[in-house]
Amino acid sequence: MDNYKALLDQFLTTTMHWLSSPKFYSQLGLILLALLIAFPLAKFLKSRSPLLRQPPTDGAMLNLRQGIYRLRDLVLPLMMILALSIAVDIGQALISQSWLIRISLSLAVIFMLYSIINRFVEKQLFRKLALWLILPIAVLHIIGWLDEVVAYLETISLQIGNFKISAYGVARVLIFGSVLFWLGRLSNNAGQQIIRNQHDLDLGTREVFAKLFQVTLFVVVFLMLLQIMGINLTALAVFGGAVGVGLGFGLQSIASNFISGIILLLDRSLSVGDYVEMEDGRAGTIRELKMRSTTLETFDGKDIMVPNEQFITTSFTNWTHKNQKQRYSLNFQVAYKTDLHKLFDVVREVVASHPQVISGPDIPIEERPDAEIQGFADSGIDILVEFWMEGIDDGRNRVGGDLLLMIWDALQQHGIEIPFPQREIKILGQPSN
Repeated sequence: MDNYKALLDQFLTTTMHWLSSPKFYSQLGLILLALLIAFPLAKFLKSRSPLLRQPPTDGAMLNLRQGIYRLRDLVLPLMMILALSIAVDIGQALISQSWLIRISLSLAVIFMLYSIINRFVEKQLFRKLALWLILPIAVLHIIGWLDEVVAYLETISLQIGNFKISAYGVARVLIFGSVLFWLGRLSNNAGQQIIRNQHDLDLGTREVFAKLFQVTLFVVVFLMLLQIMGINLTALAVFGGAVGVGLGFGLQSIASNFISGIILLLDRSLSVGDYVEMEDGRAGTIRELKMRSTTLETFDGKDIMVPNEQFITTSFTNWTHKNQKQRYSLNFQVAYKTDLHKLFDVVREVVASHPQVISGPDIPIEERPDAEIQGFADSGIDILVEFWMEGIDDGRNRVGGDLLLMIWDALQQHGIEIPFPQREIKILGQPSN
């Protein structure tokens, strides 16, 4: 007990000496001066900079400007780090002591890390992982216990052949792997957004570069993770070459779809927004072009995942790739007693009155609404109506159904009869009266 009491007395004496020394108050003054400079400077930068003053809502490069605006929360800790770094040099030069300022600088770095995690890490799992792992590591580094903790974790290990697994290695992979995947996801989203905003390039070219950027980034992150795990890339290359030959036979379909996706993106035969009809009758609007498959969205809300290989090996119809204008036809029947000249005038006028039907005197005659005789049936005359419109006659563009109802109303108004099947029966062999 006497030894502990002596150590406590010595600690209190040393602490009181520090607290009463001029160098302590000099460092404290430098810290306060640095903070008094950092706070107004951060406020000035956020109020004067057009990118940090208020959140952008429209204009060119909107996503990039919104990302820069999100950095405004980092201005204050950044100014604190800058001011305290200068204070460390001043304290070292004037009083040959800066330990208290260095502690304040380390706390400012922790505040910077917390601001980054709290502002930019959106996933709750990554946020909790960062708060419970990265911040404690920073605190251990400040108090000088990090090396001792690392050495202790290295002693907790498991040997499997020539491969050693330690608690420190597992923790390192978890921490840096999570940071790598988080940074990779942010870089992937930002990079693809920047590429897709290059409107001077056509849509297909942008998609090619976006997918190539995604694949390259994935490979880089994977190789960096292998380096963190301590795996020799040279040995992995030899092993991967041997395994690749075997997997090549088993993964032919995946490789074929991957290469087909690159071909589709390069030859620009498909684009996002095209309406495509497959050879087997499946049809939909292309919503996403992936490296392995293409997503078709039908008008009834279903997503069809089509392997890219099918677009290479089978035929398909692209309704809207080069021209959004489409021609459609309607069929109905009228009685044989109908005045067809009057009927055609009425039908053409009704069809042309629809707002989505292409019509007008400035339109080429072959694209104007037309009505003609298609054939002579048993019960009436078959009438064919043709019209052009922008887009696909389905979903939001239900033009065909509207026109049939409008034609029905017009026929009723003009007393034109739509016949029903009739049969004439003659009885033979009856005696005359």
